[in-house]
Amino acid sequence: MKAFKYFFLISVLISSNVLFAQYTEVINSNRPGMSKSAFSVGTNVLQFEVGPNYIKEERTPLPKYEVSGFGADFSVRYGLFFEALEINIEGNYQNDTKTNFSTFNTEDKRSNFKYLTLGAKYLIYDPYKDIESEKPNLYSWKANRGFKWKSLIPAIAVYAGVNYDTENNPYTAAGIEGLSPKIMIATQNNFNGGWVFVMNLIKDRIGTDQSDFTYILTLTHAFSPQWVIFGETQGIKSDFYADNLLRFGGAYLFDKNFQLDTAVTFNTKDTPSVLNLTLGASYRFDFHKDKNINNGNSAEDELERKLRGKGARKEKKRKNINSEKKKEKKRKRKDEDF
Repeated sequence: MKAFKYFFLISVLISSNVLFAQYTEVINSNRPGMSKSAFSVGTNVLQFEVGPNYIKEERTPLPKYEVSGFGADFSVRYGLFFEALEINIEGNYQNDTKTNFSTFNTEDKRSNFKYLTLGAKYLIYDPYKDIESEKPNLYSWKANRGFKWKSLIPAIAVYAGVNYDTENNPYTAAGIEGLSPKIMIATQNNFNGGWVFVMNLIKDRIGTDQSDFTYILTLTHAFSPQWVIFGETQGIKSDFYADNLLRFGGAYLFDKNFQLDTAVTFNTKDTPSVLNLTLGASYRFDFHKDKNINNGNSAEDELERKLRGKGARKEKKRKNINSEKKKEKKRKRKDEDF
């Protein structure tokens, strides 16, 4: 039964993921994909997610170049005030060498943040909030694995953030610096059988010369209490850069607060070709406390009920004794009259 409970939690939580409110017994990480879950980490939960990666890019048509190096994407998430709200800071730092092939080959060593964003996400619609209707059927394996039309209705969250770009950043278009807004709509469908589908629609660096539109579609499957696999497609469109990336990988739940993951990212073009290999981890500091609900079942309430019960029993016993005494007096009077 414990294994079944863990499987049910994992199948709807892990990766790019909650039946009731936001907080879950198992870490809810956005990794290993790049998409963002519609759900937050839960109030008073501080979560760190990081993924060091190897980068390899190669452009075959002129102008030919090659990029090789390392980077890391990271995220710090915190559930603030109430369950539906999460604040976060996320970014990607890269350090590489770009080799330009021409009559004389040149090397350019580069390093900077590809993006650094502070934002907040808010869940505006949660179709899974009715926990009673979403409980697993402990008597029917088929019922738990069967398709439910209700699962086509996604959870929906909105996100707003602010980017910070430094001057002369080699990973952005010329003239991009300072602050710029970022917005996103995130949806999430939890299907039976451990399948989760996440969609992100993102408009980034709004109002600048590099106003990217990005979509990310992620399909995740949990096939055991600890193991999850995923596939993802990411499309990027702007005047500065356009690409369609494919991403595959998996995650391993080490314990309820710690997750390890890996992924490979590539594309199908040569302007440039892309290959990224990632190893990542997610860890949470769980300070969450359930709200106290006075349903009359506290220890104090139980003690008070017991004391009241003892008093009532004493009073009833006293009344019974008095009643017996009265009956005895009546019998004596009858005997005397006789």
